[in-house]
Amino acid sequence: MRIVFMGYQTWGHRVLEALLNSEHEVPLVITHPTSDHVYETIWNDSVVDLAREHGVPVLERKYANDDEVADRLRELAPDLLVSSDWRSWVAPRIYGLAKYGAINVHDALLPRYGGFAPLNWALINGESEVGVTAHFMNEDFDLGDIVVQKRVAVEDKDTVTDLFHKTVELFVPVTLEAIDLIASGRTEWTKQDPSEATFFHKRSVEDSRIDWTWSAQDISNLVRAQVDPYPNAFAYFKGQRVRILSASVSRARLGGTVGRVFRPEGEGVAVVCGPDARRGTERGLVIERLRTDDGTEYRGIDFFRTMGGYLTRHP
Repeated sequence: MRIVFMGYQTWGHRVLEALLNSEHEVPLVITHPTSDHVYETIWNDSVVDLAREHGVPVLERKYANDDEVADRLRELAPDLLVSSDWRSWVAPRIYGLAKYGAINVHDALLPRYGGFAPLNWALINGESEVGVTAHFMNEDFDLGDIVVQKRVAVEDKDTVTDLFHKTVELFVPVTLEAIDLIASGRTEWTKQDPSEATFFHKRSVEDSRIDWTWSAQDISNLVRAQVDPYPNAFAYFKGQRVRILSASVSRARLGGTVGRVFRPEGEGVAVVCGPDARRGTERGLVIERLRTDDGTEYRGIDFFRTMGGYLTRHP
């Protein structure tokens, strides 16, 4: 097939590399300009460099709905547009210029977790599985018919980095299988139920700030969802920011005021948390490892040498 590729970062790089090494023809690559947004500097293999190494023309766009893009597509007459980590809505007048339209490959089990940072949000929410979906583009964002969907179990100790490595390996097989199915002439696909759809925004620093009224399990999930190389979950202790690198749920139920540094547990220190902490019905969060802003890492018991004091949301 004659495929125009639209993609960005490592997810896009993986798929483009596979297409360039396949029997398919790639006459044009469209990608986003380089960004300094913290989440767009992670897993940042260059689509531009890869395309140019193979002599493929590149257009850089934040949005791909302009007349120049439309004119190039009319000229190239592609069979299919394929996108991987394309971060803006594509208009029907653009993808309609390809014979079979466009498919997007997204690291979520659509219709849930459309939008941004799906692995981070899924882990924060305690999902038992994640996955990768290839779906047709339509007028709605991330709601087109599903062509291929593959699932991955979330293990108890998985971090978002573990889930990235598990799911990024699915991007190429999911994409190539979807292209083969479309080329075969198949026309019946799995409809998404819009009533089941959820959409999530880009994550920012504010989203990593620990709320001690959350349950210990929820905070532990947040920590796992923000491990290196992502911006870590954080709180303040005596005005100093501490980034939580690993944490778990305490064995004992702890009562009192949320954020209180309460008691040692193993190599960590248990902190009071939870919506009903004052009643003594909640487990605490055991902070096992943390990092201060100067880059120094500590075990919980080495940083909190005496019990007492409070971890807070703000200095």
